[in-house]
Amino acid sequence: MLTIARLFGKSPFAPLQTHMDKVASCIGELPYLFKAFLEQDADAIQKIGEKISKLEHEADLTKNDIRNHLPKSLFLPLDRSALLDILSLQDALADQAEEIAHNAALLPVPLELIPEIKEDFSILCQKNVEIFRLARQVIKELDYLLECSFGGIEAEKVKGMVEQIAFYEYETAKIKKRLLKTFYSKGDCLPHPAFHLGLILIEEIGNLAWLSEKLGNRIRMLLELH
Repeated sequence: MLTIARLFGKSPFAPLQTHMDKVASCIGELPYLFKAFLEQDADAIQKIGEKISKLEHEADLTKNDIRNHLPKSLFLPLDRSALLDILSLQDALADQAEEIAHNAALLPVPLELIPEIKEDFSILCQKNVEIFRLARQVIKELDYLLECSFGGIEAEKVKGMVEQIAFYEYETAKIKKRLLKTFYSKGDCLPHPAFHLGLILIEEIGNLAWLSEKLGNRIRMLLELH
């Protein structure tokens, strides 16, 4: 993709933002997947999962192209490894979306969720996607940070966004803990495969928030170094 190579001439962060757009396409399908999961719509789960896998593959191609065209020297107040770290974290988010989709489709009939956990499960799904969207916004701010030499009002704005991500992740972790407690207490009515799948999905959905916070913290590190 020569377009990626050209993007480096426009902005050193444009390739990262292009890749993040691909990642966002993957995660943008998750609300539809979660809805289908709650409605026990096996056909929809399968189709959405296939779409997420296709989008994740496109994100992988973009990631590989960025790595292949990443200049040895970017003449910036950050090193090449920092950009690669950010790229890897973004890639992990796309991978996580695909993993969630794969596991949601493991059983021929979707997991029949225990009624007592449906509300918290829905909230967990929604909050994790929201946290990712805030992390994506941080990546969009990178060009403005560069213009301000990673300082000033813009830097304070981004630090505030990163702190907000951390707070949301903390709140989401509490929801996950509450959800798991209920799931363990009520899960004896489920077959073992369904119970095991439920635990995996709860953990993997929660990992979206954890990865988003990790990405935000990586940007915060750049600010602290300047």
